[in-house]
Amino acid sequence: MDAFYASVEQRDNPALRGKPVAVGGSAARGVVAAASYEARKFGVRSAMASKIAIRKCPTLIFTKPRFDVYKQVSNQIRAIFAEYTDLIEPLSLDEAYLDVTENKLGIETATEIAKQIKDKIFQKTQLTASAGISYNKFLAKIASDYNKPNGLFVIKPSKAEAFIDELEVARFHGVGKVTAEKMHKLGINVGADLKKYEENELVKHFGKAGHYYYYIARAIDMRHVSADGTRKSIGAENTFDTDLHTLAEMQNGLEPIINEVWRRMERSNIFGRTITLKIKFDNFETITRSKSAFQVIKDKSFYEKIVEDLLKNDFPFEHGVRLLGVTFSNLEINEIMEGKQLTLNF
Repeated sequence: MDAFYASVEQRDNPALRGKPVAVGGSAARGVVAAASYEARKFGVRSAMASKIAIRKCPTLIFTKPRFDVYKQVSNQIRAIFAEYTDLIEPLSLDEAYLDVTENKLGIETATEIAKQIKDKIFQKTQLTASAGISYNKFLAKIASDYNKPNGLFVIKPSKAEAFIDELEVARFHGVGKVTAEKMHKLGINVGADLKKYEENELVKHFGKAGHYYYYIARAIDMRHVSADGTRKSIGAENTFDTDLHTLAEMQNGLEPIINEVWRRMERSNIFGRTITLKIKFDNFETITRSKSAFQVIKDKSFYEKIVEDLLKNDFPFEHGVRLLGVTFSNLEINEIMEGKQLTLNF
């Protein structure tokens, strides 16, 4: 979907149409959750601090998010997808992969399916969507971002490698800002540059992600569209009103986050064995630290100790902390764990 949250707000409030809109909080520590295309022309982006967004666009209009409405619209869109295929892998409320190799209506081309879906979404929601079409997930994702808004872009198998050769690495899905900068320092600016590196060289420079970079530089992605709907993680985070500097401040800031994550796991009857601590500093650099157990963690005090250890291992920090988050992954439903003994080994 194109600027999904902001577009819903503009749809529902005619006074916002054609104006720069940001969904999120306008307070000093607020963050932009979504920006309309009018706001993006000024350089306003999602995840940007609201005070920076206002400096870039003094006429920016902030509106509070309405996630219940976004979820309702998302369900309408999902129902349209389901008219064509059951192989739907949601990435978020506003984005999904569809495998239409075999589709319910027997339509011969994915391009025609994409056109029909875009038309139906607009008829049903008065919102525009962009579609990317190709033979694997990586290429389809790249294509979906290539011609926004209200775009449709196809990467054919015969053209894929040539397309990737010329594509800037900063536009590769899975290559973030920091990684792109590191690649630039190595002389990797476009896909053709990335392809010059052997797999072991990329692993040396980028860790496990190097395997992924090696294959996508060759337009190869063997991941299937996963339609099982299995939840991958449970987490919570908080952006603080003022930066945290002392260990005690960070421990106090983590306490309600830790409790909220545990409450969500108990409520869903799902527990995990990998804990990840997320830390964002006042310069907006973000780091994560993780630890995994052999068995799922059902002892809250043990969970709390792991989070505290993850924090202490890197403390003190050079910068103040503006955000902390905790996430559980490698999840299992509680019934599956009955009779298992908790192990504290790592």
